[in-house]
Formats: sequence, structure tokens, C-alpha cells
Amino acid sequence: MDGHARNTSRRRVLLGTATALGVGIAGCLGSSDRPAPISLDASLSCDQCGMVIDQQPGPSGQTYYRDNSPEGHDPPARFCSTVCTFRHRFATEGRGWQPQVTYLTDYATVDYRVRREGGAQVISAHLAAEHFAATEDLEVVVGSDVEGAMGPAIVPFGDGDAAAEFASTYGGDVIAAEAVSRELVAQG
Repeated sequence: MDGHARNTSRRRVLLGTATALGVGIAGCLGSSDRPAPISLDASLSCDQCGMVIDQQPGPSGQTYYRDNSPEGHDPPARFCSTVCTFRHRFATEGRGWQPQVTYLTDYATVDYRVRREGGAQVISAHLAAEHFAATEDLEVVVGSDVEGAMGPAIVPFGDGDAAAEFASTYGGDVIAAEAVSRELVAQG
């Protein structure tokens, strides 16, 4: 074998190894086929209650369903509050809809404000796509003195310490977002 053939063969082996390594690394990094969250700041309406999302305070949400889509627009289904997000999930489960992923505002990633509005303490809204996290990565504060679009807010955090600090300041209990039940949402 001459030098040129040896170099070509060596390049093929190196290229094949590099390609296999790249594919392997991509698999290990968990290339996800789940859709990304979107920004909800374009005068979009809530798929549960119809309110305009960017005109409401507090945490919001969005859900992509496996084989179903919201009526009148492309996925995801979008919501003005965490309460509406969970109400919609529970209502559509009865019709056989299965969530692929649900995103909620992650208050551990934003500089939020709680302000007095009338007689209520109201938390700021954050609607950019990068401020959302999947429910399986979130804890929520339930039963606090803070309100959002639909009254008492279920406030999500991607950091347990931030959730505990919020609950210490504003009251409430910290639970996993995936542990939110129909009964808990009905109390709100």
C-alpha cells in the first residue's frame, strides 16, 4: 500500500470514529424531541378562560399534548395562570389528551416583584420563553398570600431554596409541581 492510500484509509477511519463519537455524545446529552416553550407576550388568549395573557399578573403556563392541539391555533395550549394550566390539563385528561410537556413560569430565574394592588399582593408576570421550565423540574408554592391572574397563585420555582424563601415570606407550602391535584386547584 502506498503512502496516499494509507493516508486516505486513515482519514476514513478517523472520520468514521469522529462521526460515531459525535452521535454517541449527542445521545448522551439527551437530545430531546420535546418542543420548546414559546413566549406568551403577543396578546395571546388563555385556552382555559379566554383572558389575554399579557394583560394578567402572575405565573403563566403552556402545554404541548401528544396527539391533540388546542382549538384555533398551533400548539402549545397557553394559559394566563398556573391555575388555568392545571384546570385545562385535568379537563382534557378526561377526554384522553396526554400532556407531552407542561411549562410554567420559573420564578427562580426572574427578578419578580410582589406589589400591593387594591387589597391584594400581586406577583409580576414573566412571559419570555426562557422564563419557563418543565413541571417535572419545578416545585410550587401553594396557599400563599400572593395572587396572580386567577386569584390565589400557584407560584413555581426551579430551585427549592428559592421556593422555601418565598413561602417563608408570603406563606404557603412547597410541593412538587407534578403533585398538584384537582382538589388543590379547586380550592383556589
